[in-house]
Amino acid sequence: MNSAIVGWHHLPFGKHADETVETMIKAAAMGALEHAGLEPGDIDEIVLGHFNAGFSQQSFTASLVLQADSGFRFKPATRVENACATGSAAVYQALKSIAAGEAKTVLVVGVEKMTDSKGPEVGNNLLRASYLPEEGDIAGGFAGVFGKIASAYFQKYGDQSDALARIAAKNHKNGASNPLAQMQIDLGYEFCRTESEKNPFVAGPLKRTDCSLVSDGAVAMVITNQDTAQTMQRAVAFRGTAHCNDYLPMSGRDILKMEGCTRAWQTAFDRSGTSLDDLSFVETHDCFTIAELIEYEAMGLVPAGQGASAIRDGLVDMDGKLPVNPSGGLKAKGHPVGATGVSMHAIAAMQLCQEMPDPIQIRDPKLAGVFNMGGTAVANYASILERIR
Repeated sequence: MNSAIVGWHHLPFGKHADETVETMIKAAAMGALEHAGLEPGDIDEIVLGHFNAGFSQQSFTASLVLQADSGFRFKPATRVENACATGSAAVYQALKSIAAGEAKTVLVVGVEKMTDSKGPEVGNNLLRASYLPEEGDIAGGFAGVFGKIASAYFQKYGDQSDALARIAAKNHKNGASNPLAQMQIDLGYEFCRTESEKNPFVAGPLKRTDCSLVSDGAVAMVITNQDTAQTMQRAVAFRGTAHCNDYLPMSGRDILKMEGCTRAWQTAFDRSGTSLDDLSFVETHDCFTIAELIEYEAMGLVPAGQGASAIRDGLVDMDGKLPVNPSGGLKAKGHPVGATGVSMHAIAAMQLCQEMPDPIQIRDPKLAGVFNMGGTAVANYASILERIR
């Protein structure tokens, strides 16, 4: 690849009643430019990741980035969307523009404002990332979709409630040390494992602690070609990337295999000349704990049906063979849909530049893996990142 991340700005995720899509976009965009040491005039193109799907009445949002500074006026700006992988879609559009020679430096912004919507409305908006003719009537919205996946996994491989609780507890423990996370509380295994008034069942075998958080947030990154990146204060290169889409209906595939995830990882490894064993850590898409469990298998960490062993044996802990979601993941950090993929890449860059808080800073990281997916492993994006400056 010929592109590198040279600056970023990550707003804390959470419920931000006083913020709007526009104010968050502006803050993230200007913060990223400042971090990169650049001015609006240095930007050749703007890409905005914004899922929306009813969360915001303003659906034409690409030019809101221009509101941040008059220097952005007349810059080409495009909004992209690919369900929960919208942020990565924005990142990859920047990479394509740079690779094509259409731009030297691109500003990528991911944003979502979700908490203004009521509970049922949130569920309906997110359910639009599924195949409505077959999955639109599943009770519980998108949580119901993953509850169905969890039930099928339990039926095939046995009750995995212990494993799901361990994943939730791990991510909340990590998130407790992340100042950018929406929930900075170490809930502990027993709380996550036990049904209670504060942790009721939500869909199938999934409890509240198995579900990522409804969030507001924005993240921006500056991406430039590697020649320019070598003149910057910091540079994190894309060593390999892959984007694979699978069938939208779950009925058209074996959802327990997440084959699109596997294909994306394999292609990214092939393109980067690396393997899973070369990675120092992974930020993966734990929209629900069952997703992280299956992703252990899909990425090749453990065989199919043995995802529980990865968390039970400590392979994915901070001091394990391959730390997974040291940031706390979507589970603790939050999941403002359009911002999530940008967040995952920015967090990985922070780790590689050793800018994370000590309890969750990976020691001497070399390579980072990022996996972001849209829908039920429909849009799959895998990135291998390496610090080059």
